[in-house]
Amino acid sequence: MEFRKIADDYSVAPQLTAADIPAVAAAGFKSVICNRPDAEHPGEASAHEVEAAAEKAGLAFRYIPVVSGQITPQDVADQAAALADLPRPVLAYCRTGGRCTNLYGLVQQHRR
Repeated sequence: MEFRKIADDYSVAPQLTAADIPAVAAAGFKSVICNRPDAEHPGEASAHEVEAAAEKAGLAFRYIPVVSGQITPQDVADQAAALADLPRPVLAYCRTGGRCTNLYGLVQQHRR
């Protein structure tokens, strides 16, 4: 399991499965954000599966699906709201972590 730290309270990861959640909790994360739309790649874990595992582990979860290469102002607003509301540290995931990283940067620009 690879976590890439973007800020003190925000890290990103590639696609998670329910089986990854115990490692996420053990690493000290308090919340998980899924930025990958369900069925983007057939056979990968759905957000619902990961959410159920996260809740079982005592982690908060938010599903904010973002289409690769098509981040919208609403996506940025939703991510900003999640980051304002969720317990930290937060782990966000998508296919590679790139969307989550870009969203974080856009949220920071929007706040300035």
